[in-house]
Amino acid sequence: MAPGLLFVYTDVGDGPVAEAEYHDWYDHEHGPARLRVPGLVAAYRYQALDEAVPRWLALYELDSPAVLDSAEYKAVVEGGSDRDKFIMSHLGTLDRRIYTQLSDDGLGAGGPAPVILAVANSVPPQMEADMTAWYEQEHIPMLLDVPGWRRIRRFRLTGPPPSGDGLGFLSLHELAGPAVLSEPGYRAAVSTPWRDRIVSGALSRERRVLSFRNSF
Repeated sequence: MAPGLLFVYTDVGDGPVAEAEYHDWYDHEHGPARLRVPGLVAAYRYQALDEAVPRWLALYELDSPAVLDSAEYKAVVEGGSDRDKFIMSHLGTLDRRIYTQLSDDGLGAGGPAPVILAVANSVPPQMEADMTAWYEQEHIPMLLDVPGWRRIRRFRLTGPPPSGDGLGFLSLHELAGPAVLSEPGYRAAVSTPWRDRIVSGALSRERRVLSFRNSF
């Protein structure tokens, strides 16, 4: 089975949870508890470099999405402390997505990337083959030629079901730093006619730039 990814955006919003409490909970209780689950192999937190919200992203690397259906994972979720349950129920944002990996290109440096570019989108079914061909034949090769562009993984959403035109695909790009996005090669890669056709035909699209905060 293909590797999986649990991709979770969170933010405290205007609720009763203080941001310092939120980070202490995430870093010392919530995240580490999940790393005890067999098949959940790594977990990293990122913070927004752009102006968008939510500001915080957690990436949980899975042997497969089936890890989240295991008895061990369910026991961790159901056996959380009172603090865990209180904070989870009072977050201003909890956007949880489960993905199956479609492809993996480039060479990561090992461990978490300093910066990630996360691009989620959805396209009509009749465009999926064209989008895949664009990634494989043009977009990925052009990006991996950009200095500092380390790795690109593509995923398909497996749960929860997207609402409406939801974000059914994710491309996760690992970068050496934010300056990579100012390289001429990147500007060229996002300025081709094929890229414009894919983006203009998308039903929905989300682009976020985030920097590494910590691992568990």
